Amino acid sequence: MTMRIHVDTVLCESNGICAGIIPEVFELDDDDRLELLRDELTADIEPRVRDAVVQCPRHAISLVE
Repeated sequence: MTMRIHVDTVLCESNGICAGIIPEVFELDDDDRLELLRDELTADIEPRVRDAVVQCPRHAISLVE
C-alpha cells in the first residue's frame, strides 16, 4: 500500500519549515496558507518528507496508509 502525506490544516500554522525542507511537496500560497503539492510518498522524496514531519513544530504533518 502506498503511503500518503497528510497535513492537519487545523494544527498547521503555515510557518513554512516544511516548504523550506522540501518545496516540491509543500508551498505557502499568496495568503501564507500551506498547500500540499503532492500527497504520494515516493522513495525519492521520503527522507526529506520524513524530516519535515519531524521538524513540524505543531506536528501537523503525518504519513498515512
